[in-house]
Amino acid sequence: MMKHYSVLLGESIEYLDIKEDGIYIDGTLGRAGHSSEILKRIPNGHLYAFDKDETAITESTKRLLEIGDNFTIIHKGFEELEQVIEEYKIPAIDGLLLDIGVSSPQFDDGERGFSYRYDARLDMRMDQSQSLSAYEVVNTYSFHDLMHIFRDYGEEPFSKQIARKIEQARMDKPIETTFELVDVIKSALPSKVLNKKGHPAKKVFQALRIEVNNELHALEQVLETGIQHLNDQGRVCVITFHSLEDRIVKKIFQKYAKPEKTDKRIPLMPDEVKQKPYTLITRKPIVANEEELDENHRSHSAKLRVLGKGRLNHENCKKES
Repeated sequence: MMKHYSVLLGESIEYLDIKEDGIYIDGTLGRAGHSSEILKRIPNGHLYAFDKDETAITESTKRLLEIGDNFTIIHKGFEELEQVIEEYKIPAIDGLLLDIGVSSPQFDDGERGFSYRYDARLDMRMDQSQSLSAYEVVNTYSFHDLMHIFRDYGEEPFSKQIARKIEQARMDKPIETTFELVDVIKSALPSKVLNKKGHPAKKVFQALRIEVNNELHALEQVLETGIQHLNDQGRVCVITFHSLEDRIVKKIFQKYAKPEKTDKRIPLMPDEVKQKPYTLITRKPIVANEEELDENHRSHSAKLRVLGKGRLNHENCKKES
């Protein structure tokens, strides 16, 4: 098994406020870093863990069995949580954990085509059984579709120029590998951008990965489902790695927890103010401490947000930030 560092591991486990007999969902199993810690704490409960990656499932199953057998691994994307809840007749869940993004082993496996640091066929599929890959996106999507993907999912300021260069390059031959795509991207950028710190293809590769794996829509789906199926005092913990994901989490959490606006000119008694059934446990995102930042550079962009069902009591008020 490749070495995998679970980002914000201690913080996410703490904020889940795990109950020994609880039902927990790990929507992003990966190499079972978070799942292992959850399973250790629920001897009388059950863990359901999702992953599209068969390699991750195989490796993580062995790791989890060393702890216990009270878990179920589901080879699906977490956006199918609603169907799984119905299929397994799960009455309510005590915690949902999502560690969004590509795991270190997927990035480090050059053949998966996620990284601009390795030369490989354009792929980026988390689920190797699906048909759509980065190759199809780059070589068959229209100029306008590519431009919008790079702009909306990668926040790339030169999205138009890059999409146009891709359109021109694939007229001669398909763009087949990560390094071929990197060369096309570089050809579209001015020298002042190429000389800046950071890889010039980073934003485009992020955008392609999001498109291939339908990541943002899937995140919205699982959050809506998970929140609506929470047990009283249950928690949803989400770790994001870029602003697009974080904005979605923040918006949905506020939708469920932010008090409705009232006319300040009309005096109301406290019991007349309509309270939402959910609470923002973290009003500001939790970020990695200095020790973790020194050990793992991928923690620098990580943000943890937490939503709870029910009002905060004295025990968990201390965890609010």
